[in-house]
Amino acid sequence: MQQGIRPLIAALNSSGKYGFKVWHITLSARTNPTVDQSPEITVDHLVVGAGVVGLATAQRLCERFPAKSTYVVERHGRAGEETSSRNSEVIHSGILCYFSLVRFPPTLKRIPGLYYPPNSLKTQLCIRGRDLIYERCRTHDVPHRRTGKLVVAHADQVPYIQNLHNKSKSLQGPAYAPSNDPVLPTKLISGDEARDMEPSLSKEIFAALWVPQTGIVDSHTLMESLEKDIMESEGGELAYATSVVRVDPASNEDGSFVVQLLTEGQTDAILAKTLINTSGLSAPFILNSLLPEDKRIPIWYARGSYASYRGPGVRGIKHLIYPCPDTKAGVGFASLGTHLTLDLNGKIRFGPDLEWISPPSETEEENVDFWRHHLVPSDERIPEMHRAVTSYLPDVTLEGMSPDYVGIRPKLVGPGEGFQDFVIRRDGRMVTLLGIESPGLTSSMAIAEHVVDRMLPLDNLM
Repeated sequence: MQQGIRPLIAALNSSGKYGFKVWHITLSARTNPTVDQSPEITVDHLVVGAGVVGLATAQRLCERFPAKSTYVVERHGRAGEETSSRNSEVIHSGILCYFSLVRFPPTLKRIPGLYYPPNSLKTQLCIRGRDLIYERCRTHDVPHRRTGKLVVAHADQVPYIQNLHNKSKSLQGPAYAPSNDPVLPTKLISGDEARDMEPSLSKEIFAALWVPQTGIVDSHTLMESLEKDIMESEGGELAYATSVVRVDPASNEDGSFVVQLLTEGQTDAILAKTLINTSGLSAPFILNSLLPEDKRIPIWYARGSYASYRGPGVRGIKHLIYPCPDTKAGVGFASLGTHLTLDLNGKIRFGPDLEWISPPSETEEENVDFWRHHLVPSDERIPEMHRAVTSYLPDVTLEGMSPDYVGIRPKLVGPGEGFQDFVIRRDGRMVTLLGIESPGLTSSMAIAEHVVDRMLPLDNLM
């Protein structure tokens, strides 16, 4: 749903829901001293970032608290322009989240507020989110398909999929699921059985794990359905092409935040009683601007390229196909590997691969063109992707692969450190979501549920 580009306060005035005055301030950097002036406008919930997680969170807030105001600001001209629309559009089952908690750098362990539960948030929220996504797709006519997934293994990789299978069997059902309904059904099959399902698989594939609950979804239609709910609610509002240029603790000592916004050269400021930072790639920058230097979150980014494919070696493929991830020194893996996914039209694509990029400076990060530069696909990644794919689909040709699109994954750990769990932390009246990479799309509605039902200040319920 394309929204008109206008400042938030102008949008509020024109909507007829509110009668606020426009108040202009001098634009300044996030790191400048606190502004003494107070804005005239107060919002109960300000959600920064209109990716799928931000939209799901705002939709949940509007649903739970219809008498309160919930505004969403997004620096791009439409929703999901960074991570949410530049991924595999897979509804994950939860099986590949088990090894999220591998090894953590000592520096991360010392950061206050990081949440490391015994069972990873990725696993819990992916499984819950999977069910919520399928339900929303059914009730809101969001295009999707349960394709199932094969995790394919060579002979020396069989212990990996055996371990995944054992873990899936041991997972206990949550309260919302019937006790006799498998939470994460999987089946170990032989290489021949896998080739019966997908004849193009390599003869070197020794075994596979069948995961029937995996699927694909039209992420754009999903986000449009969330936008519609927000705009049709009594207290919801969306403002696109609107950047957060600065956040300051309010001087009234109630924990609120003064948030300065920029829309096409016009600046506004509002007082947010609760600030929810779901800004994805920008989330660490907003949080770090409010933290002492020795408490700031380290920032890493991984670029993932996708390639479309038209050619031999993929005859009749109907399921998603994932290789076993590469491990590093036995401490985990940095990527799920270059896998095969399908879109709802049957188009085949491979990806993502993994390419670390240098974090931007704060000035660069505020410039949308910095991210656009890194989102341009390149032919340079194709040969390496082809080598990875032919380990399980040997007849795929290099000539049939072409650059499709690129996504950027926000990371909390760097090269060689493996996967890191989602981090959802509260600092006073601000909730920040960090490292929301895969399975962020699948988990989005469960993340929203977790934030709204568990993380908000208690007085929000009043």
